[in-house]
Amino acid sequence: MKYYLIVGEASGDLHAAELMKALKEQDPQAEFRFFGGDMMSAVGGTQVKHYKELAYMGVIPVLLHLRTILRNMKECKQDIVNWNPDVLILVDYPGFNLKVAKFIHSQTNIPVYYYISPKIWAWKEHRIKNIKQDVDELFSILPFELDFFEKKHNYPIHYVGNPTMDEVTHFLANDATTRDSFIAANQLEQKPIIALLAGSRKQEVKDNLPRMIEAASVFKEYQLVIAGAPSLPLSYYEKFIKDTGVKIIFGQTYNLLRFADAALVTSGTATLETALFNTPQVVCYYLNFGKLYSFLRKFVLKVKYVSLVNLVANREVVKELIADGMTVEETRNQLEGLLYNKKKIQAMIDGYDEVRECLGEAGAPQNAARQMIALLKKK
Repeated sequence: MKYYLIVGEASGDLHAAELMKALKEQDPQAEFRFFGGDMMSAVGGTQVKHYKELAYMGVIPVLLHLRTILRNMKECKQDIVNWNPDVLILVDYPGFNLKVAKFIHSQTNIPVYYYISPKIWAWKEHRIKNIKQDVDELFSILPFELDFFEKKHNYPIHYVGNPTMDEVTHFLANDATTRDSFIAANQLEQKPIIALLAGSRKQEVKDNLPRMIEAASVFKEYQLVIAGAPSLPLSYYEKFIKDTGVKIIFGQTYNLLRFADAALVTSGTATLETALFNTPQVVCYYLNFGKLYSFLRKFVLKVKYVSLVNLVANREVVKELIADGMTVEETRNQLEGLLYNKKKIQAMIDGYDEVRECLGEAGAPQNAARQMIALLKKK
């Protein structure tokens, strides 16, 4: 069968690549065409456009690149129609993907599947109308979404497990890197490590990384190491780390988390990855309009937490410093507790165990692929 996939960022590229591998295992004749990234290309198929050309975040960047965004969307819609796949698989990225879904649903008979559902339980809940109308099957990777979609909105979905669990489990079972070899390969010091994961977009890095560095740099017995985002060049980071002694590495986030003593992490999939490596973390997400965000949060956000760790556990396992709550002083205070307070560290590790139990066993891509193929054959 022919599968067309659309992703809009690095995490989507990773999850879609694993899904593609699973689809190929169960459908040896599978053909892929996609708006995606390097990991998807490594699996095979035709990359129409790289997700880097799609990833614009915030009102101003979107307005400045509106013409490009509209052109990409028009090209994407037409390419899907021309290729006429057996199914269109959307991966997260709802601002773009739901518009494509609407067009494909209204103009063609191509079924629309959504893998990694839009997080409308957090905000923009009105999008449930679009999903009900334009998405034929939705595949969830977060267990609490079952109640939201099925009980609250009477929209049946498929919970397939969480792919991050698969990715971390597979990595730990197959990667033989030791701490010494990791240190040597990246020319790091023998000091313990504080990992800095400042996001995958320019604005996220700009807003968060300088504050992370300032907060963590007082702990002189530790070295600071940044997990470079694959979507950003080294040159973008250089202005933030010049003369600081902070190191940056690319393509080794899992090993960095594996060998770090603690981490400062922006909200997103990275918070869940950090938890699955049992690395103590502070969730940091600074916003320039922080006070306004804090005021509006009670009216806009529908959930108590922003990190996946806390959302899955349904309680505060990790500290969240969001918007104007992410000050250098408070970030430093929270990090200090995770470096020196054994009781606090153990409480967080216990919370991580709860998260694992909620997520269930590994096997999300295989479960999703199996169900997708069965539904397509039935159709």
